[in-house]
Amino acid sequence: MDKLQTAATVLIVPGLREHVAEHWQTLLEARLSNVRSVPPLETDKLDCSKRVQAIQHELTQIEGPVILVAHSAGVLMVAHWAARHSRPIKGALLAAPPDLDADWPQGYPSAETLRTHGWAPLPQGPLPFRSLVAGSTNDHLASLDAVTRMAQGWGAELLNLGAVGHLNPAAGYGRWPQAEALILELDR
Repeated sequence: MDKLQTAATVLIVPGLREHVAEHWQTLLEARLSNVRSVPPLETDKLDCSKRVQAIQHELTQIEGPVILVAHSAGVLMVAHWAARHSRPIKGALLAAPPDLDADWPQGYPSAETLRTHGWAPLPQGPLPFRSLVAGSTNDHLASLDAVTRMAQGWGAELLNLGAVGHLNPAAGYGRWPQAEALILELDR
């Protein structure tokens, strides 16, 4: 299969579970020709500031236009990065952002743990680049209403994907072909 060509470098920003082999972001990274990924943290994995620093470090390694592709907590990392740093970004695909005010299932960090590690308050101002926020009608980490409020606060376009869960392997998403089309749209 031919590699997907983009003029901009695509920077993959994974969520808290980082690089899962069968995740659509990991599969997308293998499919793209011009791509980088924020590497996993070795320590302080819940520290939001460390996550933001990791995004900034990767961006300093990229010359030219960039498209950000974030999933789950990676979306929140992008919002925090944009509130602290300035760099031209061509666009962002922000998929399945979790709601910091929701009660997450067992196995996920608590809202208090996330607050302690700098995730809240979540920046709400408009992002300084075109953003597409993809949300689900049955995501266990955020209601579509919560995702809609985040998208509105960020000045982003909301994409209602329907009942796709958290858009991860547990919800049946390895490859997500729509991501490729959305990246190409942002790359125009």
